[in-house]
Amino acid sequence: MELCISSTSPLSSNPSRFLDSISCKASTSTSTALPTLSLQFQHASFGPRILSSPPARTHRLRQPLSSSPSNGRRFAVSASSVAVAPEKDRLPADIEVTEVQEPNSRVRLSVEVPPVVCEDCYRRVIKEFMKQAKIPGFRPGKNVPESILLSYVGKQNVQKATVESILKRTLPHAMSSVSGQALKDSVRIVTKFSEMENTYISLGSLRYDVIVDVAPEVKWIPEDGYKSLKIVVEIDSEIDAQRACQQELRRRHKSLGTLRIITDRGLQIGDVVVLDISATTIDQDESNVKNIPSAESKGFHFDTEDGDKLIPGFLDSIIGIQRGETKSFPLFFPDNWNQENLRGVHAQFTVECKELFYRELPELDDLLAEKLLPGCTSLKQVEDSLLQRCLEVEQTAKDQATDNAILDQLSKMVEIDIPRSLFEEQGRQFYGAQLLQIQANMKLNEQQLASLSSPKAVNEYLENQKENITHVIKQNLAVGDIFRRENLRFSTDELVKEVEDSIAEFKRHKQEYDEERVREQVSILEGAKVLEWLKERAEINYVTR
Repeated sequence: MELCISSTSPLSSNPSRFLDSISCKASTSTSTALPTLSLQFQHASFGPRILSSPPARTHRLRQPLSSSPSNGRRFAVSASSVAVAPEKDRLPADIEVTEVQEPNSRVRLSVEVPPVVCEDCYRRVIKEFMKQAKIPGFRPGKNVPESILLSYVGKQNVQKATVESILKRTLPHAMSSVSGQALKDSVRIVTKFSEMENTYISLGSLRYDVIVDVAPEVKWIPEDGYKSLKIVVEIDSEIDAQRACQQELRRRHKSLGTLRIITDRGLQIGDVVVLDISATTIDQDESNVKNIPSAESKGFHFDTEDGDKLIPGFLDSIIGIQRGETKSFPLFFPDNWNQENLRGVHAQFTVECKELFYRELPELDDLLAEKLLPGCTSLKQVEDSLLQRCLEVEQTAKDQATDNAILDQLSKMVEIDIPRSLFEEQGRQFYGAQLLQIQANMKLNEQQLASLSSPKAVNEYLENQKENITHVIKQNLAVGDIFRRENLRFSTDELVKEVEDSIAEFKRHKQEYDEERVREQVSILEGAKVLEWLKERAEINYVTR
């Protein structure tokens, strides 16, 4: 059931249409979702640019709720003591709210509205009906006897409208205790509308329960442990600038060569071979033997100088193979293999050599410089230019690896009771980004897109990626907490530049964007400031793998 308490539609003289504009949409649901128009809770984003995941957006932390006993914290919300904001309406009497903390950073608010407030709402509804209803024999806007108005409009319709008026006027007051902490779009009235209506009719008062997710508290273990991090960063040997420079120079040199067919010998290091590859699992019980599709390939072009990129032992097993020859051999997928489902698998490979080539390369000297790298006149100039590029790539990769290592460490140092609404929001952002990528690569048709966008598909993704989503949320909340704790700041110029860069990125990918929302996305700047602050104080060691 969705309460339309934020409707601003003009009232109609038709009683039934008038009721539609201020009453609720009937439903069998036990949860009441409030429209966001009437629930404008503050929220912002923070957190670093997560290099291994889609950009994350979370809510800015506020001071956590004070602890309360398990049976709830009971207090009165006074009409005179609550500051009147645009979304609040003064009440003729206090309402009573009992606050109970629940798991996953959720708060339950049990609201009791006294008869005097309900009566005031009733009078307002009657007055509004009287102003708008066109009753035969009475001028519009003139006083109409209440009994005649009720007969014309319908007593039940007035009662429904009164209950909704009570909710609309009292909810902002009931939410005062979590003001600035409630997460956007997480507020739900969980009491059935029919129950509220029956209570009002029989008692002249109203009771209802509200649940809301609040910004979670970040608990550090140990406290302030982030101030003296000890980080070990693993760097892939392939990003070493000197090694990468030589590999790039070799690649460019080979691209200028010519492939010649080999007819009188077998495969040697430096050759290029075209292979048909198939693979099956090895098992004593032949009935359990299965094909390994991800290890199979037809017409696979293999440069023997890239042998370290394949499963260990593959290159050694095919050395000497000749055109038209077939070889079969067992290999073992190591425990650190990229594809998790193949780690530790014993496989039997069958390889057929379709073609065999050797390279005829031009002499590597200054005369080749222009072809290796346009604008260069000597081989040394080529090497220096390539090295400079590789050094930049190496530094970028090193910085990214350092940031990721710090973020991973932070997520292990915090305990956070993550709200369900925050988990789902983050997960849906990830899934949406993944769908966009799939759509860009595969051009899905409407039926495929509808299937992948179904609630079932989304929920399966949330469940399967629960660990990763939780990990990223903890990283973002930890970074946001450090930014607040250490009172870090960034300049207006930095914010303007970040907004301009973000807008340019949207335009480059031809994506729609809301400039105001972009300005709210200060997460990258906050993350950069926090990571810079942490690096200055951390003990960082680099190891090559």
